[in-house]
Amino acid sequence: EMMVLIEEDKRGDEINLVYSMEGFSVPKNLYIIGMMNTADRSIAIIDYALRRRFVFYELLPAFNSNKFKEYLKLQQTDENIIDKIIVKLNMINRDIEEDLSLGSGFSIGHSYFCNVNITEEIYKDIIEYEIAPLIREYWFDDRDKAEGYIRELMGD
Repeated sequence: EMMVLIEEDKRGDEINLVYSMEGFSVPKNLYIIGMMNTADRSIAIIDYALRRRFVFYELLPAFNSNKFKEYLKLQQTDENIIDKIIVKLNMINRDIEEDLSLGSGFSIGHSYFCNVNITEEIYKDIIEYEIAPLIREYWFDDRDKAEGYIRELMGD
């Protein structure tokens, strides 16, 4: 019922809920802001239904953004580590975007490197414990390729 009631022309209309028979409506003045990771296909059927009901604004990884670089500097991250993050993550994201089984929706985002002063040790921990499992999942059928990307990210 909610999928129907969030449509703009149905706002304010009351329906009876199936199990409780209580009246329910979505107010006309309620704004719904939803976020979703398009790489998660476990809800693909619902995804298409939601897409018809919302405006989409795509958020891309900010590795090329001057604001991201300045943010890392404010977090007192060393310039060499900043450059490593930007170069290496851009490299793997280009390959992810060009991979026909993945695409840009599977790009690795900059949020892994936010809210912390990234030292070399923290960088390697992020790669090993957060990004490497993701890469192994992306290329579960090509272990050598996945491990090559991980070695590239871990290297200097």
